[in-house]
Amino acid sequence: MLEKTVTLAVARLVADRLRAVGLEVRLTREGDETVPLRERTALANRLRADAFLSIHANASPARGARGAETYYMSADASDPQAAAAAERENAPADNGTLGLILWDLAHVANLNASAQLAREIQDRLNVVHGIANRGVKQAPFVVLTGATMPAALVEIGFLSHPEEGQLVSQPDTQARIADALAAAVVAFLRGASAASAGAQP
Repeated sequence: MLEKTVTLAVARLVADRLRAVGLEVRLTREGDETVPLRERTALANRLRADAFLSIHANASPARGARGAETYYMSADASDPQAAAAAERENAPADNGTLGLILWDLAHVANLNASAQLAREIQDRLNVVHGIANRGVKQAPFVVLTGATMPAALVEIGFLSHPEEGQLVSQPDTQARIADALAAAVVAFLRGASAASAGAQP
């Protein structure tokens, strides 16, 4: 099972669930096509999106590694594993893109909101996987660079794990993951909306 197949299936399910509650959703790809990492964020910026979610599936040389991981932007990785994850995901981008990370750090106002979005996602995916929390992490992901809205990258599970890899390829598990992601986005947007209303004079 290929990561691109799993993640597109999950993304479509998430979009369906969010549209069902009245939210406008745009996917960065609708089919088996390659969209450069910078273009994904640029699309979200052009649309003035309220949130940006990048969905991936993980892999590790450690065959026992399993569970979801959620990240938000930072120039410095929170741990060596987070740094390695960012390096893997950044590979398709040209090296010059990494220089834009410092530009992203100017958007400090989004860091706390991005952390909250990541926590909402991670908490719900822990329940889906039924395992101890792998934690919310920070790493310099190219796909999050330059986002002008709260943004998070989620690794929905490990394709390299013998059991979990099979599970995340199954429609019922993908549906549960999509339920969790959609619920997290809705909770985040409601919280952000309430906070914004509370800040009005």
